[in-house]
Amino acid sequence: MEEKKYEEWQELPMDYDEKNPYTQRFTYPSGDIFYVEPVFHLKLQGFKMQRPESIDTILLEMERIVKQNHVVVFVGEEDYEITKDVEGAIYLTIQDVCDPLLIFVEDKSRGSDYGD
Repeated sequence: MEEKKYEEWQELPMDYDEKNPYTQRFTYPSGDIFYVEPVFHLKLQGFKMQRPESIDTILLEMERIVKQNHVVVFVGEEDYEITKDVEGAIYLTIQDVCDPLLIFVEDKSRGSDYGD
């Protein structure tokens, strides 16, 4: 499987985790580790397009969270994570990162409210 290097963390080593082949794993020089699921990255790209002024703040907050918690999995959907069995990890969505920063993007992918 060819790994895609996300530009946001291109300066960090990317490790392969055979238990989680669809998730990118990165390591800071401090030894702190984080995983980025593809759907999380897709949503991060949405913030980059819709709120470009906020992307640096979001990335700094992600780094702070990782360095505080040491092992973090950034998941695409709560309760539907594809990254499994990461010992000691906390699992966070894009909303978990952005909502406390008061950075919001409307999710226009949900269905209609008009009913039948």
